[in-house]
Amino acid sequence: MYLLVNKIQCRSEFIMAKHVISHTFSDDVANVPMTRPFFLETGISFCRLFSFRYIMAPPTPLLAVRGSDGTVLLRGPPNCEKNADFQRDPRQSRYIAFSKDGTLFAWCNGEKVTVVKVADGSQVRSFDLPKTAMLEFSPLNTVLATWQVYSKTQENPQGDANLQLWDLQTGTCLKALYHKKVQGWCPSWSDDEKIAVRSVNNELHFFENNDFNTIANKLHLQKVSEFVLSPGSQPSKVAVYVPGSKGAPSFVRLYQYPNFGGPTCALANKSFFKADRVTMLWNKKATAVLVQASIEVDKTGASYYGEQTLHYLATNGETSAVQLQKNGPIYDVAWSPSSAEFCVVYGFMPAKATVYNLKCDPVFDFGTGPRNAVYYSPQGHILVLAGFGNLRGQMEVWDVKKWKQVSKPQAPDSTHFAWCPDGEHVVTSTCAPRLRVSNGYKIWHYTGTVLYKQDTPTGTELWETVWQPFPDGMFPERTVKYQAAPSELGSTEAKPAQAYRPPALRNKPVTASSKLHEEEPPQNMRPGATGDKQLSKTALKNQKKREAKKAAKQEINPDALESQSDPSPASSAQPELSCGDPETDKKIKNVKKKLKAIDELKALQATGKSIQKNQLEKMEKEAQLMKELEDLQLVVTPSVSTTISWLYASPWTTRCPCVMF
Repeated sequence: MYLLVNKIQCRSEFIMAKHVISHTFSDDVANVPMTRPFFLETGISFCRLFSFRYIMAPPTPLLAVRGSDGTVLLRGPPNCEKNADFQRDPRQSRYIAFSKDGTLFAWCNGEKVTVVKVADGSQVRSFDLPKTAMLEFSPLNTVLATWQVYSKTQENPQGDANLQLWDLQTGTCLKALYHKKVQGWCPSWSDDEKIAVRSVNNELHFFENNDFNTIANKLHLQKVSEFVLSPGSQPSKVAVYVPGSKGAPSFVRLYQYPNFGGPTCALANKSFFKADRVTMLWNKKATAVLVQASIEVDKTGASYYGEQTLHYLATNGETSAVQLQKNGPIYDVAWSPSSAEFCVVYGFMPAKATVYNLKCDPVFDFGTGPRNAVYYSPQGHILVLAGFGNLRGQMEVWDVKKWKQVSKPQAPDSTHFAWCPDGEHVVTSTCAPRLRVSNGYKIWHYTGTVLYKQDTPTGTELWETVWQPFPDGMFPERTVKYQAAPSELGSTEAKPAQAYRPPALRNKPVTASSKLHEEEPPQNMRPGATGDKQLSKTALKNQKKREAKKAAKQEINPDALESQSDPSPASSAQPELSCGDPETDKKIKNVKKKLKAIDELKALQATGKSIQKNQLEKMEKEAQLMKELEDLQLVVTPSVSTTISWLYASPWTTRCPCVMF
């Protein structure tokens, strides 16, 4: 096969070319070391990355399915057929894992650990480890880490090392270690495998070039309980969390390897209280970290889920507490793949979802809805807000660039959601042990169409579904489509749920007071956004104040008013009068609110609807309220022209002639 294209110019493009060919060509080609002479000898010239996208179609992602009836690999959408190169394992697997680049696949079935090549299904290594419970690949597929539950006997009171690191090239064990807890069992590698990190007895041990017999460096802090190594290239950074004790606050610090000379060497430091545990999330460019701090018990009793706070730390030293706009728990946080924004789902149900920039300022508010999870597509051009678990499985698909909703499908009883690497498809699955009935999975197009559906047979369970990963840039970003993709299974667009109404209120018009929750619509919060519908509540309030002040000045100076062009509808709002006494202003506002409610009751009565006794009593107080409003308004002493203008514009003028001039 010849590719008449340009020459590759960088190492990353060479790796990408190697990856594409290893997924595409035959066994003989895949087994040959892919160096530069290999491309020349086989007649394949080097090409630029974008050239591959047009000449060679990206490979089809695989979907690994693990259940009580075995493990199988499916060739992904749109056909969703079984991969003929992989022989299905009918035994029950405890764990499955793809390598980071997706070229290798491993699983443990209670007898052994097997590693195969995804391209042709050929076996790479097999390890006699029947008790293995978890396994992971290093980023460059050099090392396979396996972990089993720690155990000891009377004959062996110390127990055997339960964490093994295997060389995939030779099949030998590089190091056997003890790690009793499942939390943090796997070492963390940098993307180039130059650094590996383990947490041992409240300190971090750093190893270089996969030499686990020599500790290259240590970071010692009192009671380090969590750490996260940054993604990307060198220099590597690490975020560490130390819980508070004896009245001292908890803190998170960012360090750059190998500069661990004390607190002054930290790139950033953030202290906070109310933290039993934390979750730390690096962005893709390793320039900032989000820290979600949680306490198990909310002492105020406001939330069953405890209390959560969100903090932001940047490698340039900037720190901030993210100010959320609604009280309640934080359900989910996710970085955009662009590393410039992040989305938070928070607040008592119906939950809010807001996108923030790196200054922790809100960019776009999705309003409220039944959601508790957020997922960005791998390319970052689409965002999904979903409500799984104890919610009904509604998914909101949004175009991130236009802030426009694409679709609103529904996947009830789903326990798992994952984006396909192509950024076009997703999988939702109902898995045991979360739910042991109605197990199965669906593959969707993001426009809401179900392309493939598989229900688990009676008597069997589905445990896990995992997409095959690919290197960044393998699948280019495509234009977002709003028309549903064709499918025989159709779509499952969520239907508006009808709220329960007691028998006494049925067949009657719905009023604002009869709603259980006041829903908030989406709004653009970027600076410079035009239109009242795109402004936040605070911005709208400030805008109205400015317009009222401007209108008052125009009343005082008629000449200035004549010289101006026709005012816009927004600027024609009449100013609110103030007597200078906040208490009096508050009383006037309350009286007007009661009179407005009486008008609504009168309108309802005019339609022939029955009025309750307490509502009739409110209507009888109209004259009393009008008199009270008259007395309160006589206190107001603005300029005469402003007063006359306001009185003629007031809705109470026609009903209260005694205040007319």
